[in-house]
Amino acid sequence: MSLFGKSGGYRKLTSYAFATIIQLGNLRFCGKFLNRTNDPCGRQFDQMTQAARSGRSNIAEGSERSATSKETEMKLTSVALASLAELLNDYEVWLLNLGQAPWKRVSPEARAVYETNPDPFTPGDDNLHDYAVHILAQAKKFAPWLESDDSTTVANAMLILISRTLGMLNNQLEAQHEAFNKEGGFREHLTTARVEARAKKDDSPKCPDCGKPMVKRNSARGEFWGCTGFATGCRGTRPGETAPPKPAAFTTTITPDGRPLWVPKTMEGQ
Repeated sequence: MSLFGKSGGYRKLTSYAFATIIQLGNLRFCGKFLNRTNDPCGRQFDQMTQAARSGRSNIAEGSERSATSKETEMKLTSVALASLAELLNDYEVWLLNLGQAPWKRVSPEARAVYETNPDPFTPGDDNLHDYAVHILAQAKKFAPWLESDDSTTVANAMLILISRTLGMLNNQLEAQHEAFNKEGGFREHLTTARVEARAKKDDSPKCPDCGKPMVKRNSARGEFWGCTGFATGCRGTRPGETAPPKPAAFTTTITPDGRPLWVPKTMEGQ
């Protein structure tokens, strides 16, 4: 079994599918509705397209980095979440600038978007090609809203898609935190691997709880055997051998006038 477990597989994440559909819809929105009148410097175009790209890309990169750094995975998931939150605000302001409020969640229009879901992706022999075919088919499910000629319809649908994706990313982040707290990260696994290798070399006993090699540790009560899986939660122990007390380097003698005197043992009798 790999030390680091499985990683990647981001194309199977529903959040990644939504982020891809969002990026495609956002590119169309920016190309169709932003112009020299409402975006004379092209700055909003750049910011919106970069936010959508960052949301999708960081989900993928975080998933790929999960094998070597859980900490990095969590950071990249957080970046994806923040980028999409920024994009959500852009669409909210677009509607406000037109004097409109977003659709109510219980409205027929909003419910239709909420009830539309992409199908899961099953990896095959050619993931790049197969996923492209798959995601294009899923994007068509949202075409009635994302390909509308009415910018307010597109903006409202994008707000719903982004909100749903943010909820998924929050759940992913919570699961990543839980896994990190339970299993540790890359550095913890490396430390455990080194300790286990040293323990095997020293022919140490097996942990009574999980069967991993044990190492000698010290406490106020003396030496004991501790499990090498301590970093990942195992608390198995065995009694150890207590080292004999070391002889004191000095001894005490009394001078003729009654005062104590510390004398090195090497000088006793001189």
